[in-house]
Amino acid sequence: MVILTALFFIFGFVTWLNGPLIPFFKTACELTESQSYFVAFAFYIAYFVMAIPSSWLIEKVGYKNGLSLGLVVIAIGAFTFYPAAEARTFILFLIALFVMGTGLAILQTAANPYVVVIGPRESAAARISVLGLANKFAGFIAPIALTALVLSNMKDYTAEKIALLDADAKAKALDALALQLQTPYIYIGIVILILAVLIKYSPLPEIDLDEDGQVGHLSIFQQIKNAFQYPQLVFGFITLMLYVAGEVIAGDSIGGLGKKLGVYGDNGDFYLKLTSFTMTAMVIGYILGITLIPKYISQVAALKASGFLGIILVLLIVTISPAMMIQLPGGIPNLPVVIILVALIGLANALCWPAIWPMALQDLGGYTKIAGAILIMGIVGGAIFPLMYGSWADTINIANEAEGITETAKSGNQIAYLILLPTYFMILFYAFKGHKYRSWSRK
Repeated sequence: MVILTALFFIFGFVTWLNGPLIPFFKTACELTESQSYFVAFAFYIAYFVMAIPSSWLIEKVGYKNGLSLGLVVIAIGAFTFYPAAEARTFILFLIALFVMGTGLAILQTAANPYVVVIGPRESAAARISVLGLANKFAGFIAPIALTALVLSNMKDYTAEKIALLDADAKAKALDALALQLQTPYIYIGIVILILAVLIKYSPLPEIDLDEDGQVGHLSIFQQIKNAFQYPQLVFGFITLMLYVAGEVIAGDSIGGLGKKLGVYGDNGDFYLKLTSFTMTAMVIGYILGITLIPKYISQVAALKASGFLGIILVLLIVTISPAMMIQLPGGIPNLPVVIILVALIGLANALCWPAIWPMALQDLGGYTKIAGAILIMGIVGGAIFPLMYGSWADTINIANEAEGITETAKSGNQIAYLILLPTYFMILFYAFKGHKYRSWSRK
């Protein structure tokens, strides 16, 4: 658990750097709102593409070697940021993010089934909550660290200031901005390589999820076909896909919404730190999960509460006025209430991952490993839905500008959160009914 917790901290740190990177690349690479969400797409589509190959790889090299290899791949992706920043080419940044996502796909495919089977099934959600706490705590730190150490001069790169520059001056300014990513990602790559070596020689034991030889003789495609005979897995995959969409949109879009609403702070960069607000809400949720599950509430009850809370928050987000403000302590600038509501989606999301995994893997026997890879593919929701969110937001914003609607009106960034409603309705279905099915037959 100590080793896995450290790994999940790395997952979180690397993953939630994407939040501030989306508005950063929008400026540095001169992108539209929808184009900027290709940051999330490139990163999370790797899970869908590489999950099954990752399962095959882990079967060949073992869980421990798979974890170490996954870290090496992440480091390669981090190092790729250097030439990408040198060229200030968005496609190279996307390739780097895809490589990092590939490494994380290997790690997640190995680690998630591992933590489910190393202890009692009924407390699996609590164990995953411990790992999730490390993941989201890293997600809290990452945007603050990146903004403080690298992007603290974003006030010099506002749209108004850049518009005043001629073509040559603008190109030089944006080149300098992109180069700020080189050093931190080199350091990230070095640290992750060191961790890969430590994992290689760690006492982490191997596990065998097919002790009775139920699936070992089957091809990977036959295993996938047979695994889809379990409704709890299929519904779990759909639920996980939609939940990840909600988690990624809540964490990665809040900065863009903050920028749209003028949440700059004294240094002009406060909107880049807003992902940490969402992560704070998720950390609180994970602490509640560790404390309450399974002693006081079941993981099923926690999932039901998550669904209801998500629906309420989405409806509030799209109806509340963006002009409604709140003052928080600690020197935080006045914030629109809608920003706090988006951050609180993190609370609704926190217990979904730890609850869905053990429910979806229940009673799968030797198919647990391939089922874990299938669930990892569900992370594709974090690739597709943010693009849809960005496209919808762009469409509404363009229409608002054409009609001369003022900045105090609801922007597309706010209204587009309606895309999350199906997420929480599906979570409710899975919590009440979907996880109970064991056969597609009506008998």
